[in-house]
Amino acid sequence: MKRRRFIVDIAGLGVLSLLAPGRVLGKTNTVKGWHIEQFKDKGLAHFSYALLADKKIILVDPERDPQQYYDFAKLNNAEIIGVIETHPHADFTSSHLEIHHSRKAVIYASSLSKPSYPYSKFDEGSTIKLSDQVTIRSLYTPGHAPDHIAAVFQVDGKDVAVFSGDALLIGDVGRPDLRDYAKDVHAQRKKLAGMMYHTVHEKFAKLADDVIVYPTHGAGSLCGKAIRDANSSTIGEEKKSNYAFQIRNEAEFIQTLLSDLPFIPKYFPYDVGLNVKGAPAFQQGITGVKKLQKDFRPAVGSLIVDGRPAAVFKRSFIKNAVNIQEGGKFETWLGSVIAPDQPFYLVAATESGLTQLIQKTAKIGYELNISGAFVYDDLNGEHFNEFNTSNFDPGKNEYTIIDVRSPKEVKEEGIFKDAINIPLQDLSKRISDIPNGKPILVNCASGYRSAAGSSLIKALLPDLEVYDLGAAVTAYEKNSPQGNQH
Repeated sequence: MKRRRFIVDIAGLGVLSLLAPGRVLGKTNTVKGWHIEQFKDKGLAHFSYALLADKKIILVDPERDPQQYYDFAKLNNAEIIGVIETHPHADFTSSHLEIHHSRKAVIYASSLSKPSYPYSKFDEGSTIKLSDQVTIRSLYTPGHAPDHIAAVFQVDGKDVAVFSGDALLIGDVGRPDLRDYAKDVHAQRKKLAGMMYHTVHEKFAKLADDVIVYPTHGAGSLCGKAIRDANSSTIGEEKKSNYAFQIRNEAEFIQTLLSDLPFIPKYFPYDVGLNVKGAPAFQQGITGVKKLQKDFRPAVGSLIVDGRPAAVFKRSFIKNAVNIQEGGKFETWLGSVIAPDQPFYLVAATESGLTQLIQKTAKIGYELNISGAFVYDDLNGEHFNEFNTSNFDPGKNEYTIIDVRSPKEVKEEGIFKDAINIPLQDLSKRISDIPNGKPILVNCASGYRSAAGSSLIKALLPDLEVYDLGAAVTAYEKNSPQGNQH
């Protein structure tokens, strides 16, 4: 799985260059006696960090597979001595407990998280002395979560960078609605939004303008709603361009923060709980998945997640399979369509592809839900009939069109006037909203979600004739007379 890594220019304190996976800056990073390494998992839009000084490393918000951090430590002849968890993450599973066990590293976390694993309290004012030059201090930054902390990186007593977790994002702040509350949900979210107002104006705004902002998530993450596509920023830049710093009225801030929020994937509450407990070791998780022979066929009614390309899937698939294609957003859509208590079989086109899918599944803690995994290349399974776009006239109303995009996308750019909007993540619970009088045609914005949606409808309503418009939708988004009608 390819990851990108970034190096900090320790002289100018800016991002210097993009490196291929596996390379590090090497001995030149000791000029100032410290170094910051940024790791990016593109699929989850997740940033994690290694803070290096005096041959010692503190990690911030590490992903599920810790191997890249071990490689970085080895190449720099350094020791991982600690892990900072800014909060119990909702969108990915962290490796903090595994790193604690394998490297005897101390886990630093907020006492408000009440974690089940051994940890050292890293509440506001607490510090970690990494070297004679470098100190890391905790800043209490609630709003995205009630127990959220940030880590301020100081060199010779000067604030150089802040690892802001999901509290301060680039161009955005963390959404306040991801914690699962049993009651008074609106009141709890409003309370968190109010806490975020004070975090922005009384914590982050008090840092110097030249302090570098390193968040845990970038553009594409569902932990925010308007994250700018960049790898770092500064406090000064955020004060100028981030809407959260512009809103000085608390009531207006709360209203803005709670409006137009994206959906919450099914797996988010599950991952929060798993991260509070601490996930099992990554390799233990993926090697525990049962590999099955190619000729294996699950029992009738079993749920199957098929990660093959849509064109390959449509030619031949196992009945009840849902086509969540291996790609940049596999993890997010797996955890959005499949609930964390649903066991499923995992299918890929090749052995290497199957390994990739298992690893991605483990990144959100779903590997224990895999009943078995196998390669499928049978040409005699179920199939989709190809949709003939040359005979398709949206104005004739010959199909029930299901648009699986978000309501916001549909509002901003309608494609088919009479389409029924059922977002992909809601299809299972709203399947009864689909009428059965005409063939079904499924669309999204590019073809990825419609592949999943059409396969899901076919699995749940096997007697209906179902088609996927796929990538052909792009011809109708701008040019069709039906376009831009809501």
